[in-house]
Amino acid sequence: MRDQVRALLELVRAPAAVSVPGDTLAGAAGARRPAVYGLALASTLLYWAGMALNDWSDREVDAVERPERPIPSQRVTPGAALGVAVGLTAGGLAAAALAGGRRSLTLAGLLAGCVWSYDLLLKGTAAAPAAMAACRTLDVLLGAGERTRRAAPMALAIGAHTYGISVLGRAEVKGAGRGTADAALVATATAAALTAFACLPYHRPADLPRGTTRPGPRQAGATGGSGGTAEAVGTVLAGVLLVGYAGAAARTQAGLRADPSPERVREAVRTAILALIPLQAAVIARQGRLTQATALLAALPAGRALSARMATS
Repeated sequence: MRDQVRALLELVRAPAAVSVPGDTLAGAAGARRPAVYGLALASTLLYWAGMALNDWSDREVDAVERPERPIPSQRVTPGAALGVAVGLTAGGLAAAALAGGRRSLTLAGLLAGCVWSYDLLLKGTAAAPAAMAACRTLDVLLGAGERTRRAAPMALAIGAHTYGISVLGRAEVKGAGRGTADAALVATATAAALTAFACLPYHRPADLPRGTTRPGPRQAGATGGSGGTAEAVGTVLAGVLLVGYAGAAARTQAGLRADPSPERVREAVRTAILALIPLQAAVIARQGRLTQATALLAALPAGRALSARMATS
């Protein structure tokens, strides 16, 4: 039983899912609306569905290139993997409908369609990195509710970062060329710039209660009390996280120029996946949502530890 559970956790890439709930939380923060945790659950279920479907779709290739994976190692049957993908997709759609109603179900449906299209049709084509980026972009917008326009900069930031991950992922078996590392670096820089833009103050009349006027500079910054303190601390934390994100991701990706081996590429991919967390936490912290940002950051070492444990045991 324990071996079967472990095989299923490997099938859905369980450790990597720590980066997923932050998508909807970042979308809500970028949209300046309350977070809906049921949508974070929906996005996690759809992510796991995509991972299971990915292994089902790649089962013949993995038999040659990655025989240790659950399906080629015969720890999970192809039929079971496909069943997991279908079940998790249905669960994700149901969770989105219950948490956010018809609009959230529509966005979750688009996300699920994008995931299945990638795994069954677009993987291995030139459109594959863009399709992966679209999946994570839709995931962020899922958390924005009706305020998708406000969340667009953050959604595009996560999409740009995911594009870089996908470009690197295509080189996990044969190693990376110089152009691969450069493309990933550009994606990282774009993601950092868009996140910084998403963190800028947003004071438009539409944000204010009816009958009030736009606040002046002194009023806008003086929220007073613990709210003002949380916003100030969040602003500093957001800056630190952005600098840390850019430095860590860029350093790993730039290192591929000197050592483009498949092992280093896989290390860069793992680092980039977990680097999504400080990117998400930056915009969340900037809105003064320190509890959410802290919870996301606490998941980062847990994800690294679980990923390392599953890779070595």
